[in-house]
Amino acid sequence: MTKGLSTSHALTLDVKSQQAALNKLWAGLMLEELARLGVKHICIAPGSRSTPLTLAAADNRKLTIHTHFDERGLGFLALGLAKATQEPVAVVVTSGTAVANLLPAVAEAGLTGEKLVLLTSDRPLELIQCGANQAIRQSGIFSQHVTAFHDIPSPTLAVSPAWLLTTIDEAMQQQKLQGSAVHFNCHYPEPLYGEVADFAEYLSPLATWQGDTQPYTIHSQAAGNHISIDAHKWQPLTDRKGIVIAGRLEPEALPAVKALAERLGWPLLVDPQGGGSSDWAGFDVWLQNSECQNFLKQADTIVQFGARLVSKRLLQLIDNHDLQQYWLVDPLAGRLDPTHRRSVRIQAKIKPWAMLAAELTLASAHFGWAAPLQFASSRYIDMLSGHSSELTELTLAANLARWLPDTTELFLGNSLIVRLLDMCGKLPQTATFANRGASGIDGLIATAAGVYKARQAPLLCLLGDTSLLYDLNSLALLREVSHPVVVLVTNNDGGGIFDLLPVPEQQREDLYRMPHGLEFSHAAAMFGFNYHCPDSLEQAEQMCRQALSHSGTTLIEVKTPSGQAGRRLKRLFGEVRDAALL
Repeated sequence: MTKGLSTSHALTLDVKSQQAALNKLWAGLMLEELARLGVKHICIAPGSRSTPLTLAAADNRKLTIHTHFDERGLGFLALGLAKATQEPVAVVVTSGTAVANLLPAVAEAGLTGEKLVLLTSDRPLELIQCGANQAIRQSGIFSQHVTAFHDIPSPTLAVSPAWLLTTIDEAMQQQKLQGSAVHFNCHYPEPLYGEVADFAEYLSPLATWQGDTQPYTIHSQAAGNHISIDAHKWQPLTDRKGIVIAGRLEPEALPAVKALAERLGWPLLVDPQGGGSSDWAGFDVWLQNSECQNFLKQADTIVQFGARLVSKRLLQLIDNHDLQQYWLVDPLAGRLDPTHRRSVRIQAKIKPWAMLAAELTLASAHFGWAAPLQFASSRYIDMLSGHSSELTELTLAANLARWLPDTTELFLGNSLIVRLLDMCGKLPQTATFANRGASGIDGLIATAAGVYKARQAPLLCLLGDTSLLYDLNSLALLREVSHPVVVLVTNNDGGGIFDLLPVPEQQREDLYRMPHGLEFSHAAAMFGFNYHCPDSLEQAEQMCRQALSHSGTTLIEVKTPSGQAGRRLKRLFGEVRDAALL
């Protein structure tokens, strides 16, 4: 009996040792296939249950590893990398609430199409819902926010490794066609640490795959990648009075959209996410002038590139205007028009589509029909520049563009600041990034850090004080940079956006604005950043120019009185409504 027990105990030890090696083998197969399918960057948070994936990533030289101690920030770091590279980016986290912390970034990617590959570690099935430590229900946790989900069972020799590869291939093909995140929830039994075992016989079905560099499953090129335009439908459209709108564009797409607008002779209205501006800047404000609004309503056609518009006035124009034709071009699938107009919806890459449309465009009888609105825009900009010379959020938005070197790229925060840029700014033509899917204030620093790590170019990140407080620990991601990085925060002591909204006056301060009474000099010191707090517009310009001329991260804090921006905007809106702009 004793001998039998000893043999059984030895067998148990052997199986456990093999399990640790098998866990890592499966993780390595998954990561190798993902690398062959285009994953180059992998973002990892610390954890024990995720050890198989972490060690497999360290062994794969095709992958660049990025780390962060905060899983919520890690998700947004990956989101920024995916935005900037337009490639899938993998994310590895341990089990439990670590997985739940990815949801904000996953929700954003679900709306704006960035390709995240979520590799979440989980307890084996026998430890779910039985009181085991750090175990929650992770299966399907991201619901409809992901394009595909697979619950990967505990690694076992009873399942062919070919099944694992085809599972990866099928999900990644769905992502290629539809975008957004895919989720692989991986159940790893203990032990998680162990020696390498010999799996040669088990891996024999993968012999040819191991001998080359191609994915296990080869999918043919999607037909949707071919750009075509029906000239018989497009050319009659170009002979109308129309408007071109540039919404959220990929970097370097705006010049092609501008060239098309110039060929058509139509006004070009550029959203802050478009990566530049036009001679019709400030439309969110001058559209409040009834003469300007009525003049623009002569247009019976809109061609819009990219969705997720910031301007409420522009969305109202699209919604309420009697349009004959509304064309919306965006590389993402699905409905992207919140006004639900009858439309021509084109899923295509914007730059090549706009270039082909320009080639097909003939001279229009209404060429330059909206030139008077260029004069209205110019008059409005003059009004704005004469409004105040002191340092305010409005003057910062109006003047910031001319302080930036040509090589500087932009990351724009949400809430009040992006609206101020839409209303008051004339942004430079440069790569511009933002999280305007769910439009949350969480994870903005981490996303900007991901953009920087991918682009490796000077970056200005512009955001509000509550947004910075929300993601303060992600400043750690910007400690080691080889280019100028400026985090410019406007501190109006709380949620200044609520000054523009009809929230109850009695509850506005305590329940909406939520003043914090904090400033950021100690945060800059904690992370080893340069810090400036300008007192004037001239100082802000000098400090911004100086920070963008030297490598390293600088935090510039612009302090303004609580409620000031809201009061000044309301006064500006009143002046513009009554002005003779045309």
